[in-house]
Amino acid sequence: MTGTDVHNEAEDSGPGGYAAARLRLLTEGARSGPPRRAALASLTDGWLAGLFDAAASAAGGLRGVCLVAVGGYGRGELSPRSDLDLLLLHDGGDPGAVAALADRLWYPVWDLGLALDHSVRTPAEARKTAAGDLKVQLGLLDARHLAGDLALTASLRTAVLADWRNQAPRRLPELRELCAERAERQGELQYLLEPDLKEARGGLRDATALRAVAASWLADAPREGLADARRRLLDVRDALHLTTGRATDRLSLQEQDQVAAELGLLDADTLLRQVYESARVISYAGDVTWREVGRVLRARAVRPRLRAMLGGGKPAPERSPLAEGVVEQDGEVVLARTARPERDPVLPLRAAAAAAQAGLPLSLHAVRRMAATVRPLAAPWPAEAREQLVTLLGSGRPTVEVWEALEAEGLVSRLLPDWERVRCRPQRNAVHVWTVDRHLIETAVRASAFTRRVSRPDLLLVAALLHDIGKGWPGDHSVAGEIIAKDVAGRIGFDRADADVLATLVRHHLLLVETATRRDLDDPATVHAVARAVGTQSTLELLHALTEADALATGPAAWSTWRGSLVADLVRRVSAALAGDDPDEPEPGAPSAEQERLAVEAFRTGGPVLSLRAQTEPPARREPEGTGDAEGGPAGPEPLGVELVVAVPDQPGVLPCVAGVLAVHRLTVRTAELRALELPAGVDDGSVLLLNWRVAAEYGSLPQAARLRADLVRALDGSLDVAGRLAERDAAYPRRRGVVAPPPRVTVAPAASRHATVIEVRAQDAPGLLFRIGRALEDAKVRVRSAHVSTLGANAVDAFYVTGPAGAPLPPEEAASVARRLEDTLRART
Repeated sequence: MTGTDVHNEAEDSGPGGYAAARLRLLTEGARSGPPRRAALASLTDGWLAGLFDAAASAAGGLRGVCLVAVGGYGRGELSPRSDLDLLLLHDGGDPGAVAALADRLWYPVWDLGLALDHSVRTPAEARKTAAGDLKVQLGLLDARHLAGDLALTASLRTAVLADWRNQAPRRLPELRELCAERAERQGELQYLLEPDLKEARGGLRDATALRAVAASWLADAPREGLADARRRLLDVRDALHLTTGRATDRLSLQEQDQVAAELGLLDADTLLRQVYESARVISYAGDVTWREVGRVLRARAVRPRLRAMLGGGKPAPERSPLAEGVVEQDGEVVLARTARPERDPVLPLRAAAAAAQAGLPLSLHAVRRMAATVRPLAAPWPAEAREQLVTLLGSGRPTVEVWEALEAEGLVSRLLPDWERVRCRPQRNAVHVWTVDRHLIETAVRASAFTRRVSRPDLLLVAALLHDIGKGWPGDHSVAGEIIAKDVAGRIGFDRADADVLATLVRHHLLLVETATRRDLDDPATVHAVARAVGTQSTLELLHALTEADALATGPAAWSTWRGSLVADLVRRVSAALAGDDPDEPEPGAPSAEQERLAVEAFRTGGPVLSLRAQTEPPARREPEGTGDAEGGPAGPEPLGVELVVAVPDQPGVLPCVAGVLAVHRLTVRTAELRALELPAGVDDGSVLLLNWRVAAEYGSLPQAARLRADLVRALDGSLDVAGRLAERDAAYPRRRGVVAPPPRVTVAPAASRHATVIEVRAQDAPGLLFRIGRALEDAKVRVRSAHVSTLGANAVDAFYVTGPAGAPLPPEEAASVARRLEDTLRART
């Protein structure tokens, strides 16, 4: 039977005919989705129009009255158990006749057991009610004529749309607040195991709100994928109504298998994943749209004042640089005019890291442009790409929104193909509050707070991102994840030793908490088994931090003070089992011929000499046995960049002077080493400080070597006020809200060297950080014997080997005092 046949049968047979035709339409298997919803709306239109015509005729041909569908019914979308939203509109003529007409309309609907949301109003009353009730106004935006006076319906639609557009600057913030309150009550559809398809964030209500925003003409939602996402949610709701026989929007666990079967899906997990993907599209479209609404409203508020000040004309938007090819504009991160995404495969990660660090959203246009033009990263990734990924993961809470923007345009799966298997994957476990992919990002967010506890924050953050990556594969997810993590680590540019550590962390990410809560810690076999699995002290500290981050990101039931104390006790016992003899300070490698030449020239001229050379291939990696427990410092990856070697006759203040000059020239320090170099035989007795830096321009091109040397000479003789220049630059740029980083941590490494006191600094990298550290150490009257500086993502992990004036290690009390004062100095800047 065709839709026309059903429609005719309903008209010919009255309410009974409508009920039979409705039942037949809902039970025939050949029609579902949008065609069924449209046919049901058309069937109901015909029936109600017949009721209206019969009632109007009985009243003697009543004029100035019409029947209007509003809300979802107005959009022509009727699910099997949807309410009928109806408005009986009249011109204020005969109230008694209108009331009688309403009774003849509403009672047949109630008699059939259909849910009815009805009202009887004049156009003026409808507009007045809408002005005071946002939900009424939203329903009227979808008003559709059913029967009666067509001109009355048309005039109301015109007036309501005009009211909405005129009042949009006031009503849209109200609508946004309504959406936020609903999200707070109902949660996020894309993560809930029993979601409300209509009310939760990313559900059908939000999709309707986006239609209302578009109707205001102030902003429009991203259209790509939005209609399909909304259609899929409506299809799921239809199936839910049919399988339960109830007007419900909550997709309960016990009904998911039936709903999946009704939709022809494999299982309930496939159903939930489809729901989550749709909700994610709607949520992201909402984020983008509401940002645009805010931008437009702010611009409207400011424009009259600017025009008055500037005498007309449109001022150019302010653009503040954030990174190479990336700027801030109107509260969003956009691409610079000089950016060339097609030639810069690292740009998506650089832009994402800059956005997360600044606490700003990535603009939709920028993400789409990069998705359309950027070439895939070659494996292994260049060092900059790996550093930017680590910076993004270590940015705390802002990481989530930026990651979602990349994922909305498919960039995450392009960067990490294994991500596709965990994307939107549900976790049917009451302890988990997130899908697998969101849990991984949430773990990285939690881990970013623990980066001061570990010597390799980059490995901690990447392990957090990958620890459950095996959940997309059959079998034990830890075993599958170990293989995937090792492959991903190699692909993104970690060397074999680091890849092995990451694989170990993923394989054993449940080891500490399961052992601590299920085994006898007083049994030496328990401790030695964990020690064998972990292998090293540095891996143990990483696993400890990952364990806590994973539990905190799982849900409130997964971590407690009791569990934390048990894990900490196990870690102490394993650490003791892994402890060996005190390490000795290794002999530094022999200087190269180029370094010797620079040292001799510096000694003979009595001033600084430098060499600036582009590094196009990664240098050979040192592989010390320990990590951070010898003068070699943390064995982090050495990124590509520019190699700067500076030789200066040994004198106080060299480290802060050189670091300050680099900061003034906007050079980011990736790695640095300082050591005293004895001059070769045949040269007068003397010592030269040799500083080997790997630097990169913050944005723009590198300064010339001659200019760097000139400023360094001035800094050393005191004619260049480095501190003042840095302070002026900081004052010139307003502070962004940015990422809230963990506070700096300065410690004295126990027994790290027999010849010097080792002071370890772990802090958020920032312009001038090394200058402030060096100056603080100079003020403490200690001599820096050597220094080893690493920047891992946005984290600085530095080790300074210092002695007293006589060249001996500092007494314990004095060392602790120096560390405490240095930490206070750094905290004062955060």
